[in-house]
Formats: sequence, C-alpha cells, structure tokens
Amino acid sequence: MRSFKEPILSHLAKTKTAASPCAASQIFPVGAIVAALFLSTGAYAADASPSDTPVTKEKSSEEQQVLPEVAVNASKEKEKADGYQATKTRVGKVLQDPQDVPQAITTVTRSLMTDQQVGSLREALRNVSGLTFNAGEGGRAGDNMMLRGFYTFGDIYLDGIRDTAQYNRETFNLEQVDVLRGSAAMLFGRGQAGGVINQVSKMAKLEDANKVSASLGDYGYQQYTADLNKTLGETVALRVNVMDRTEEATRQNKAAGDRPELNRKGIALSLGMGIGTDNELYLNHVYTQTRDVPDFGIRFANGKPVSQYYGTFWGTNANFDDSDTRVSTAIFTHKFNEKTQWRTQVRQGSYQRAYWVKTPPNGLSPALPSANASVGGNIARTLDYQTFTVQSDFSTELNLAGMKHEVIFGVEYLHEDSYRQSLQGLVDANGNPYYRSSAVVQTGNKGLNKFKSDSQAVYIQDSIEFVPDWKLLLGVRRDRMDADYFRTTRTNAATVNPATYADLDSDLTYSENSYRTGLSWQPSPTAHYYLSYSDSFSPTADLYQLTTTPYPAEKSKTTELGAKWLFFDGDLAFRTALYRADKDWERNTDLESSASILTRKRRTDGLEFELAGRITSNWEVFAGVAFMDSRILKVANNTDPVSGVVTYADPRFEGERSRNTPPMTANMWTTYSFLGNWRVGGGFEAKGERYGYVPSNAVGPFVNGDFQPNTIPGYTRWDAMVSYEEKRWNVRLNVKNLFNKEYYDALYDNGGLVVPGNRRIAILTTEIKF
Repeated sequence: MRSFKEPILSHLAKTKTAASPCAASQIFPVGAIVAALFLSTGAYAADASPSDTPVTKEKSSEEQQVLPEVAVNASKEKEKADGYQATKTRVGKVLQDPQDVPQAITTVTRSLMTDQQVGSLREALRNVSGLTFNAGEGGRAGDNMMLRGFYTFGDIYLDGIRDTAQYNRETFNLEQVDVLRGSAAMLFGRGQAGGVINQVSKMAKLEDANKVSASLGDYGYQQYTADLNKTLGETVALRVNVMDRTEEATRQNKAAGDRPELNRKGIALSLGMGIGTDNELYLNHVYTQTRDVPDFGIRFANGKPVSQYYGTFWGTNANFDDSDTRVSTAIFTHKFNEKTQWRTQVRQGSYQRAYWVKTPPNGLSPALPSANASVGGNIARTLDYQTFTVQSDFSTELNLAGMKHEVIFGVEYLHEDSYRQSLQGLVDANGNPYYRSSAVVQTGNKGLNKFKSDSQAVYIQDSIEFVPDWKLLLGVRRDRMDADYFRTTRTNAATVNPATYADLDSDLTYSENSYRTGLSWQPSPTAHYYLSYSDSFSPTADLYQLTTTPYPAEKSKTTELGAKWLFFDGDLAFRTALYRADKDWERNTDLESSASILTRKRRTDGLEFELAGRITSNWEVFAGVAFMDSRILKVANNTDPVSGVVTYADPRFEGERSRNTPPMTANMWTTYSFLGNWRVGGGFEAKGERYGYVPSNAVGPFVNGDFQPNTIPGYTRWDAMVSYEEKRWNVRLNVKNLFNKEYYDALYDNGGLVVPGNRRIAILTTEIKF
C-alpha cells in the first residue's frame, strides 16, 4: 500500500495550501466570513431577544398537546419514510418537493448509498439510469460521465455551485445526489444537454447525533467513517464528517505484484448559527485527499477488448494520482417571512492534482507488464484550478392580477484560474523511467494550458398558477464570460523538439441567453403532468479548448413530456419522461486533440421510467430504466490550428449511434426487513452494447461500407446485502458483483481503451450510533 504524503491532521493546522503555480487557497475565504457575520450579527441578537423567549415558554397546555400530534410526530414519520425516496431538493434554486418540479429528477439518497456501501460519487451514480462512465480523456481525468448520451463533466455541482475540476469525488459528506435531467443553463449557467449532477452536503443540525463505522473487505478494502453532530447552543451546532478508505482493484501486474489502488481521506466541517431562525449562517469546509494508483485499462483489437488481458494491470505502485481538494463555503439565508427569503453563498475552491498513469501497448499480444513500469505509454501531468464564486438568490410568493406567482431572482459571479502542464520524464540510476508528483514540468511551454475567466449572470423565473392546478413556468438567464486562454500545441506529433510546438493565445468573450419554460397540471397532490422546454450553451472556453476559426458556442435544447405519481400515501414515487435532446457544435473533451468540433448536430430521443420508495413498511425499492436512441445528424468540420486547413468528417457518420450511449440501461435495488432486526437486499446494474470511435475522422471505422467501431458488450452486474440492525448498532455484509461477472465499466470513447470492472468483492461493515 502507498502511504499518505500529507496526514490529514496537518491540513487542519494549516491556513494555506502548498505552493502552486496559482495563488494559494485559505481554509475559509476571510472576506466571505466577515461579510456573512456582518450581515447576521444583529439578526442573531434579535432572534435571541428576551421578548421572544417568553412566547415559547408561555404556550397553553392545549397548544402543547396539539404540537406533538400535528408537527413533531408527522415530521418524524415522514423523515423515517424517506428511505430511497427524496422529499426535498434545491435543484430548482429553492427548497421544494421533487414532485413539483416540471423536469425529470433522479435522487440518490443517503440511505441508498449506505445500504450499497457506496464510497465515491461514481459508485453512487450507478443508480442513475441513462448514465455511463468515460475513462480518462486526454487530460480530462477524474469523474467523467455521460447522461442521456452527453458529457456531464461541465455540469457537476456542489450545493448548486459549479464543481467542474478534474478530480474524484467522495460521498462521505453528502446527504444526497440530485440529477436534474435535460438542459439547465437557465438555472445553473453554461452546460450540456444531458443534465446537472448536484451534490448536496451534510449540514449542521440541532440535535446530538453521532455515528461511526468500520469496514473490511477483500483486496485490502478498509474504510473508517465518522459523522458527529453536536449542538453548541439553542441555534448553534457543529457537524464533523471524516473518512479514510483504502481499496485495491482485482486486476494485477503479475511481474510486480501490484494492483490499482484507491487511497483516500477526507474531513468536512459545518458550523451552523441561527439554525431554524430567520437568519441562518453556515460556514462549511471540506478537504479531500487522494493518493491513488491509477488504471487506464486494456486495449481494443479487431473492434473488441483484448479479453485475455481482462485481469492485467500495466502500471505499478510507482504510478500515482495525487490530489488535494479544499472547498470553503459561507451560506447566509434571511427569511423575510414564510414565503420570502434571500440566500447568498460565497465559495473559494482550490483543486490541485498530479498524476502519472501507464497505458498498455497495442495489439492482440502486447508486451506483458514489467516490474519497473518500462512497458507501455506514459501520461503525466500536473493541474491547478482555483475558483471564487458569489451566488445570491431572492425568492418570494405573491398574488398579482388574480394569479399566484412563485418568483426567483438571482445573480452570480465566478472567477476561474486554471493551469495544466505535462510532467517531465525522469530516469533513475538503473535507467528506469519515472515521474514525480511534485511538479517537474517539461521545459519551455510544452504541454502547457492556461485558462482564466470571469463570468457574470443574472436570471429570473416565475411559476404562475393562472387557473387552479395549472402552472406556467417562465425563466430567462443572461450569462457573460470573459476568458483568456493560452495553449501550446504540437505541430508534429512524431517529434518533441521545441520547434514542433506552436503557441496559441486568445481572449474569448461570450454572452448568451438561456430559457426555461414548462406547463404543469397537478390535479391532486399525488399527480403531476408536465411539458417542458429548456436550453443550454457551452462556449469554447468553458472546456479550455481553442479553435483558430471562431465557431459558435455549443447549443443544446431539450423538450420533455413527463408524469409523476405518488402511491401508498406518498411513500412510493413513480415517474416517466419522454424527451428529445439536440446539441449543435459538439466539442471534443480531449485537450490533446486539434479537432475541437466532434459533430455539427447530434440528437438523443429517449424514454425513462423510475420507481423509488416503500411498497410496504418492510419493503423498499429504487429502480430505473432508460431507452436511448442517440444519433449523429450532421458531421463535423474543423480548422487546423496552425495551417488553417479545413477538414470534414466522414459523411457516413450521419445516422450512426453516438459514442458510449447504449440503447438501454437499467438498474434496481431493493431491501426487505424481516424478523424485526434483519434486512436483506440486492439488485443489478445493466447496460447495453456501447461504441467507441472518433466521429471527427476524415475516414471512419467502416469496413466494406459497414459501420464497425470498437464495441464493448452489454452486461448485467448483481450486488447483494444482508444486515442485522439494533437501535444503537448494526452489522452489514455487502457483496459486489455477486456472480463474479466479467464486464467493462468505463470506455475511453475515442475507442482506444476500456477499463474492466472489478470481480466479486465482499465487505463487512459495523456501525455504532451514540
């Protein structure tokens, strides 16, 4: 096992990050805290004023009898009934029931993640139908998913604020994960057509509740977590979450005896003040650290993965994927009354990463892995990404012209400063190649990418109940981004001398409008029928790409017809959605590619079904199925960044299925309680056949006129769980990949590499509450 280079306690003693090419990040943005405290100091004093206290103490005996029956008991019963069904979300900018949102939403709850022994965001998203995983894309490593056939790495959020850095996210501090499907630029700003993935942090709460767990499993699996919440006053509480996890993959370099590894630690703090009053202030900080041994999988040959190397790993323990992520947030909410509030978030983020990964050699019989990492290719980079965000929303309900209005108005500012460069290859005393995670970059500007931008946005949305049970949603947003981009590009890939590199430097400015509208009919609290439209845009600079000839921003639009129902007194939610999503001027995510445009126009037509909640008091279920028909409608044209020559993709791509988008995905997880304290559960994840190829190629993967891209077969993976649960403790056994299925998990969608999934792994967990 690889040891951690920076103990987590030493991080807590620091106020700044290690030196980096960009400005260092402090644990909390001082300006944000000062501003929030200034805004809230007087308010807290007012909330705690003597005039308020007697009102609480002097309630009549009749009021005291009514309160437990109506408010307290009902609230507790509903909270217990949540389980796999979410009853609140903030993906619509205000806290609301997902049932009321006129757009498809999938929520992975904390209960579901716990039952499945989920540690990473990636694992949690296996519960989202219509989603597939990409392998590391030309420098875009980290969490990288496809949703409804479109990229999502530009659409990952943490509590409603962009979290698009290239790193691997953990779930130890997440209450739930909300996936808002479809274009969502009006709510979140620039983005893709697939949807938004919003991580919801655990927040301090007014109760003393503590939970610790320890897990042991096959292939060196060890995880230790703690969730500790302590009240510090009538309206003040502190919550601390910590995590330490180590696990190995089932694949191995037989020459070295090494396996890919995950070595991750994290700590999250949430201090809440004025909780439950008209003025709430939360100060949150989360730090995660990874010291992984990364894996880029195996090659294709003759259009299929080289299956005889399914269990082969070409790297060694000398490889590394080291990252340090620090995110500090201040959240202030002022409630003017029950229906009107103002909420402001200020965040500073620092994301630092360096990695060296081995790629396997080509062919049906490639050179076998070596013990000194000398066989195969090398990808080694260092990245630094700094952000500062201010986001403020005002929401209210009012009656105007005889109609009820729910209005949201907001502004947002985002500053980004990004730096990426290739690491310099070194040689040890024995002549073996190696790299260092401490940045030893290539000389000159080789492999250098710099990106700096300032984005501003203003938006307004109104939900109008124009007749009883019918609502019209109207929203518009204006985004502006001013960016400076610098990139060094290689003009001749066969050589590496400085003369083969050309510098591209450009100032890029984009201003775009985004729209959202929907018509809802809610004839009862248990039924919602809607028709919605939304769009999004993503400028060239958003993904740190640059084209010599200016091309329009990516444009996406989604039309969706859906229905949501509640059954069994609201304990079981069922939804369905029929949609069409179009994207124009689709960009390449590979930072090494000179072909920035992948397709001129692409479309996904889809149908989804989802079920979440309780069928009986003992039986819970979470399931989804997605059918997708994703096709290229117009092929790409690109301008060479040096010569200016325009090239066109193979016209035969038109009408072919999109990359890494199976025609069907399905997932199901269910648990059943019996004999009082026992629970048993299980489920599956299934994905259809997927393609990998380069759609911007002048000559595509056609053989005798037939489209024959690299293809990975579909699969179904089963998992199982059994647990014994007492009030203060429980023991749970999880078995992942129960039937030891060989399957391919993540695809490098250019078709070069595929990452096999793990074989069967058993994990035993003990949890104690106090």
